[in-house]
Amino acid sequence: MKRIKIKYFSNEIDKLDYIDGKSDWIDLRSAEHIVLKKGEFKLIPLGVAMQLPEGYEAHVVPRSSTFKNFGLIQTNHMGVIDYTYSGDNDQWFMPVLAVRDTEIQVNDRVCQFRIMENQPKIVFDEVVALEGPDRGGFGSTGKQ
Repeated sequence: MKRIKIKYFSNEIDKLDYIDGKSDWIDLRSAEHIVLKKGEFKLIPLGVAMQLPEGYEAHVVPRSSTFKNFGLIQTNHMGVIDYTYSGDNDQWFMPVLAVRDTEIQVNDRVCQFRIMENQPKIVFDEVVALEGPDRGGFGSTGKQ
């Protein structure tokens, strides 16, 4: 089990909790009351900083209900926070764009994260042809 040092910037948000067996994603909450008009951009402070182990990174994405509940799109679509972003003032933020007028309360769950090992070192070997089946398209359907 990995141990992660965490600093909270707000005592108004719930402490992070990993619920074993429910999901391996952990909810993050807004540490600030925010009012946005349609088309406005904001970095939502998430009220935490962490010292991830070397060789690990956090992937931060919206919750499935974030767009429906708040009309927010995460502008970088998936945030990647590496282990070097671990200083005492390195609070995590979620960059968002409002597609409608919206309001976020302190402690509202706006995004989620998981901690992943960094990609291993890889080498690309150029070939003339690949040996896998040719589906002739893209995506899971294989259709263009």
